[in-house]
Amino acid sequence: MANEFQFGTFSGDETMTFDVEQEEKPNPGDVLHLVYEALREKGYNPINQLVGYLISGDPAYITSYKQARSLIRRLERDDLIEELVASYLAEGE
Repeated sequence: MANEFQFGTFSGDETMTFDVEQEEKPNPGDVLHLVYEALREKGYNPINQLVGYLISGDPAYITSYKQARSLIRRLERDDLIEELVASYLAEGE
């Protein structure tokens, strides 16, 4: 008895492809504002908590309230820091 597997049509000379859609990254500025508000609403000092996260990378500094923790983890920390520096310097212009 021969083993035959059929996964769609395959003629033997074509390469099958598998495409995974890339999840669009959220805007770092929007994420920072949303996380800031979630931390503030839960009674934390948002600046201290964000600094703790940015320095250590430990997501425990960010509340899970309003999905803030999962949202901020979708971005690289250097993208968040870049957004902070650019926003800070733009205010001085």
